[in-house]
Amino acid sequence: MTTIGAGKFKDVCLKLLDEVARTRTPIIITKRGQPVAQLMPYSFPERRRSLAGSVVREVGDPYGTGERWDADRS
Repeated sequence: MTTIGAGKFKDVCLKLLDEVARTRTPIIITKRGQPVAQLMPYSFPERRRSLAGSVVREVGDPYGTGERWDADRS
């Protein structure tokens, strides 16, 4: 893993962003010799499969029980 001082990082930030994206290798950024940040390649989260949008058409009352209630008669 590569380390670089914060002052040097400031000078070559855009170049390092391109390098990390290309090589997929993280870089540790230090300040006065102590690690303060890590520049890592972005990884896209896995797409979760869901049933959202899969209902084509609803028929009837989805919350109904099929029973007639006294309140329905009025």
